[in-house]
Amino acid sequence: MTYLRLLSVLAWLAATIAGALAADPVFPPGARVGMTPLVGLVPAKTFSGFTTEDQNVKVLVAELPAGAYGEVMNGVKTNPAAGSAVKPESLETGAGTAYYTAETVKNASGVFRHYSMILSGGSFSGYVDVQVPENATKIYSDDAVRQMFASAVIRKEVPVDEQLALMPFKVSNLGDFKHVRALGATGALLLADGEEETGFEAAPFMVIGLMAATPAQPDDRARFADQAARAIPGMHTGKITMSEPVRIDGMAGYETRIDATSGRNDTPVTLVQWLRFGGGGSMRIIGSAPRDQWEKAFPRFRAVRDAIEPR
Repeated sequence: MTYLRLLSVLAWLAATIAGALAADPVFPPGARVGMTPLVGLVPAKTFSGFTTEDQNVKVLVAELPAGAYGEVMNGVKTNPAAGSAVKPESLETGAGTAYYTAETVKNASGVFRHYSMILSGGSFSGYVDVQVPENATKIYSDDAVRQMFASAVIRKEVPVDEQLALMPFKVSNLGDFKHVRALGATGALLLADGEEETGFEAAPFMVIGLMAATPAQPDDRARFADQAARAIPGMHTGKITMSEPVRIDGMAGYETRIDATSGRNDTPVTLVQWLRFGGGGSMRIIGSAPRDQWEKAFPRFRAVRDAIEPR
């Protein structure tokens, strides 16, 4: 290919990229942040985001706590000259004002352009991380990535079926919970009646997920369940009130109940943890309800537990 021919092809590709940005935004499965990916980028199979067929260009899409966006915004506004050599720049997107950085990075795999963007999703902060190898920067240029960032949008809810399809298990009964949320790339599922903005602990909620560990011997199950229960995230001043072996869907399990306070407001709650043991790991099901709502919440927890099947 002649040099002039190469320039012509590059110009055509650049124009194609710009034209592609007029298309509808694409949301990676389970994500609340979407954008119009540049030409050649498709939804990734091994992470939340987009990648090229050769997986050299990667666009990672993630969620951070709501306060992360405010910290960046306040830092830029109050002291724009402080911090590292890489200065965030503001950018108007379909989701409002975002802040992004661009820098050249060198590591063991070579030289590449690294971009990051943070934007507000209201109850969360959207985060996008882009890596472009040096040999792809003529196509995936600074301007092209900036245009892709500008196309970012937020959706408030992810369709339930889309979220359930991401889980390593099936759930046929969602217990009439108001909200269903896949917890990032953890393979865990949240079912809740409360609102994310005010804290889920003020109403019944459940978290379902898998644990890679499992007790080596049946005699270890009591200790294993006790340690897992004491490590439940967000729980304060917990006291185990009951812990005993049970059968769950015909498999060995353990039920543990705890009185505790939970969340940022130290809500008095009662929790139940069910562990269902298997050869490749353990299924962990946690139900939490304010103590005055426990009697009504527990049958719902149990109905969901009994409707979980492996894929």
